[in-house]
Amino acid sequence: MKDDTGSSSMNPIEERVLWESLAAGDEESREKLILAYRPMVFWLAKKFRVPYNSYPDLIQEGMIGLISAVDNFDLARNNRFITYAYYKVRGRMANFLQRSEARAPMPVEEERLENFDSFAADLDNMEWALALNDGFNRLTHRERDIVQAMIIEGRRADDVAREHGVGISHIYRLQRKAVAQLKNWFLKGDATSGA
Repeated sequence: MKDDTGSSSMNPIEERVLWESLAAGDEESREKLILAYRPMVFWLAKKFRVPYNSYPDLIQEGMIGLISAVDNFDLARNNRFITYAYYKVRGRMANFLQRSEARAPMPVEEERLENFDSFAADLDNMEWALALNDGFNRLTHRERDIVQAMIIEGRRADDVAREHGVGISHIYRLQRKAVAQLKNWFLKGDATSGA
């Protein structure tokens, strides 16, 4: 029922029927969809390379993410469930690992997660996250490090400059260049063409 990436290899017509039945309130269809995509949770958990004693908890968090993805997926949007579920499951696992490693002293509030979920569900195309990752990988290693540190992690420019052994102005220059490249890449439509 799965391929080597952990995604379901269920017949698309059969899967569509299950989604339609679920939308009509059929709990058995819900269970079948969760079971069909459960291998993805195990596949993703292996990618994290956690200590053996953390593995069961990581799987549990992934299953919660999968169930949430099944319960919140909107078939009418014509998005691929596997893409939607991948980010829900992976995000839930990453959040758990951050909490368990004491990097995030307080759990993320459920209300904030629900707000993000509604934002994600409102997007016309969940493939944008994959495209962003592709664009990010086109940056140089140093540019990726700067974007990661300053934009994603929200770190201070002087700390990042000190770590890289360069001046603050150079850090800002690299950040502007990287952001401009990402913006150009998306505006030209390269993100959808794969060029």
